[in-house]
Amino acid sequence: MDGTARGHATVAAAALPVAAAIGVFGVVYGAVAHPVLGGELTVVSSIAMFSGAAQFTMVGLLASHATAGAVVVAVVPLALRHIPLGALVQHRLAPGRVRRAVVSSLFLTDETVGLALTRQAPAARTMAITGGLAYIAWVVGTAAGVAGASIGAAEEVAAALFPVLFIGLAAVTASTPRDAVRAAGAGAAAAALLIAAPAAGVLGALAVAIAVTCVGVRR
Repeated sequence: MDGTARGHATVAAAALPVAAAIGVFGVVYGAVAHPVLGGELTVVSSIAMFSGAAQFTMVGLLASHATAGAVVVAVVPLALRHIPLGALVQHRLAPGRVRRAVVSSLFLTDETVGLALTRQAPAARTMAITGGLAYIAWVVGTAAGVAGASIGAAEEVAAALFPVLFIGLAAVTASTPRDAVRAAGAGAAAAALLIAAPAAGVLGALAVAIAVTCVGVRR
C-alpha cells in the first residue's frame, strides 16, 4: 500500500465513528420527518440538504403548522455558521479557488472541520472522505428511519442521543488524549444525567458536560 492509499485509509478510520453517529441521527430524522413530509420527500430532503440542524428545525416547525416564511427565517441563521467554519479551515486547504470552492460547498460541516483541524492529513482529503462517508450514512440512516421507526420512539431516542452523540463527536475530533478523555467523560456524565433525570433535557445534559470539561483545564 503506497503513502496515498495509507493516508486515505487513516482518514477513513477516523471518519467511521463520525459517520456512524451521523447515521444514527439520520434514523431519528427519518422516523420523525416521515409523518410530516411523507417517506419519499423525507429521503429527498436528506439527499438535497444534508444538514441535520436545519432539517430537524424545518420538520419541527412544519409539524407545528408554521408558514414557509417562518421556516426560512429559522433555518437560514443555522446555515450562517458555515461562514466562521470556512474561515477556520481556509488556511489548511491547498491553493486553488476551484478546489476550495468544491470542498467548502460539498463537505463543510462541523465534523469535517473538526477533523481537518486536528489531523495531520491534508485538510481537503480529510473533509472529502469524512464528508462523503457522513453524507452516505445520513441518507441511508434517513431511509432506515422512514422504513422502520415510530415517531414516539424516535422522539425519546432523539432526546437522549443528541447531547451524548455530539459530545462523542467532540472526543473523536480532540487533538490530544487529555481532551479526548475529557470529552468522553462529559458524554458519560450527560448520559448518566439523562438516565437518572430525563426531565433535565438537552440543556441539563450540556450543563453537566460543560462542567466536566472544565475540570482540570489549565488556566
